[in-house]
Amino acid sequence: MSFEEIKQKDQQYIANTYSRFPTDLCRGEGATLWSESGKKYVDFGSGIAVNSFGVNDEEWKNAVIAQLNKVQHASNLYYTRPQAELAEMLCSRTGAKKVFFSNSGAEANECAIKAARKYSFDKYGEGRFRIVTLKNSFHGRTMATLSATGQEAMHRSFAPMLDGFDYAEPTFESVRAKCTKATCAVMLELMQGEGGVRPLPVEEVQKIEKFCKKNDILLIIDEVQTGNGRTGTLYAYEQFGISPDIVSTAKGLAGGLPLGATMFFEKTEKVFAAGDHGSTFGGNPVACAGACSILSRIDKNLLLEVQGKSAYMFTHLGRIKNVTEVTGMGLMIGLLTTKKARAVSEACLERGLIVLTAKDRVRLLPPLTIKKDEIDFGLRILNEVISE
Repeated sequence: MSFEEIKQKDQQYIANTYSRFPTDLCRGEGATLWSESGKKYVDFGSGIAVNSFGVNDEEWKNAVIAQLNKVQHASNLYYTRPQAELAEMLCSRTGAKKVFFSNSGAEANECAIKAARKYSFDKYGEGRFRIVTLKNSFHGRTMATLSATGQEAMHRSFAPMLDGFDYAEPTFESVRAKCTKATCAVMLELMQGEGGVRPLPVEEVQKIEKFCKKNDILLIIDEVQTGNGRTGTLYAYEQFGISPDIVSTAKGLAGGLPLGATMFFEKTEKVFAAGDHGSTFGGNPVACAGACSILSRIDKNLLLEVQGKSAYMFTHLGRIKNVTEVTGMGLMIGLLTTKKARAVSEACLERGLIVLTAKDRVRLLPPLTIKKDEIDFGLRILNEVISE
């Protein structure tokens, strides 16, 4: 099937919710992809931080196929080995006590929101249910997570939003001012991804954590995009020197399969009882088998490689003419340039480089295992497109 035929069927049968780029992707190896027509691309997007080890990773593929040859789905009425093993890996690596599995980042955040409200209801009774999030944040597209998202432009057309969310500036003073006796939690992205790849100041986050602990306000950290090695540590909160009560993650966890996880630490480990929450597909054994393969290989050596690649890219990106700011952590990088981000991404695509956008910035999310020659190709294309 040609690209034009694929495009025609897409436009005829698929809901018009995506502003797609003019190419298709049909196969790949690592951080290199090809279209049906044979055009080659280097991937600085990894499916929006999902393909942690790139495309067609042999070890991940073998783990997934091995599980497919056993049972593809069992539901959460029964035990499965991959889910139990993944939960143990997550807890042992983070210090979490319990994990709830879902299918996406939005669902992982929904679970976190429900858990925070139930923790407060069980301990304090009715009326303590509000959650403070940050302006410019993004927590998902379900009604609850969209309501938690601090972007008015994204609320338009879907009002009224669900009650219970207050939006603060990314400072301790603003968060403290928004907290009242009705506040049960503060929910933060330590680096706002969709909001423009903007890391929060470490000192402000530490002050927020201290305030939350003093007032028994839960601290929820949304690591949907920043988690699973993306920022150079397993989870970004490790670089902020804080201890969250709940952490949500998804995207790169299963290396390309839909899987979300909500991790509960000591204060929240017993918040849910049987029937309080659930998911038919959450913790699917095939997805969990893939995640076990990914997580087992995000070790100290790989994280050091991510940090090294990050430093290399930051250095070279900062030298490009017309780049005015480079932000981010690890292999989650944002470029502010004198050109429009969408125009830069389209020009890069024409020259064989896949990059993303976030607000007014070009967003780079290459696979953690990207090779140096692929990085250098991407840097050269970015230099050509942005400098010219």
